[in-house]
Amino acid sequence: MRFFVLLILIISGCNPINQEGNVPISWTEKMDQIPEGIRIFHGRNSSLPLNVWYADIDLNHPNLMAKIISSHDEDQRQTPSELLKSTQASVVLNGGYFIMNQAPTSHVGLLKENNVLLEPASPSVIRDNARYYISRGAIGFNKHNIPDIAWVATRNDSMYYWDNPLNNRPGNPAEGLEFTLASYWDMIDAFHAGPVLVQDGVANVSTEEEVFFNTPIAGVQPRSAVGITKENHLILLVVDGRQPESRGVYLEELATIMVDLSCEEALNLDGGGSSALVTRNGLLNRPVGLHVEREIMSALAIYSDDKE
Repeated sequence: MRFFVLLILIISGCNPINQEGNVPISWTEKMDQIPEGIRIFHGRNSSLPLNVWYADIDLNHPNLMAKIISSHDEDQRQTPSELLKSTQASVVLNGGYFIMNQAPTSHVGLLKENNVLLEPASPSVIRDNARYYISRGAIGFNKHNIPDIAWVATRNDSMYYWDNPLNNRPGNPAEGLEFTLASYWDMIDAFHAGPVLVQDGVANVSTEEEVFFNTPIAGVQPRSAVGITKENHLILLVVDGRQPESRGVYLEELATIMVDLSCEEALNLDGGGSSALVTRNGLLNRPVGLHVEREIMSALAIYSDDKE
């Protein structure tokens, strides 16, 4: 299997993959035993090809709660299945970026869990020998368990959000973080990922503004994403990639899929081999074509009071 994954990577590198303006998906609901208020779907596009999974979480349901969780192992990494089991969650989706070659690992950007700021936002990054100030995409949950996706930075352990990202462009950094133009972001759980994919129900991928240009994040990849609908449903989605059955998607294609699922806001999460959606019935997708989960640092978890 590893040979076929390598072969796909080689072929993709030699033959650029065309970006599609529309990504139609044929969805089938999976009727596995799951808590009330959670629905699981598998999607297929045979022409690209793509395999996609998502969980639809009705946050209006009184027995459901969404939380940001992180690993508290010695190396601060666990697989999504291990996180699900150790926290007794019903659904877990991998979360934000982390430093792969460091033990214990560190979160890349904001991480707040149970009202404790574990990692502040990174105020800037160096790209092509220039410093860029950043307010990257984040998802958070307030004390009423209402989610929000916004461009966020921290100052003095407090979180602030902007209605629009900084106006960064390749070779033309924004001048700085203007906190006078920001508003206090009152969330008890949150993490950075990015870029933002959807704003006000419209695909709006802020790759350049969040300074993800000239990185693998902008290419065709296995993907994870989270979205919020007008009806206060949470959409947790994964797209398989780097395999013959599923090529992966561009960020713009991912945004199109999230809009088609009625997301008003959506955020790209850590992708590649980290992309994994698990329930108590097991791993739903096949990260990079394998039935193997990468250890991660942060995740989105759904909890239910219902007995399964």
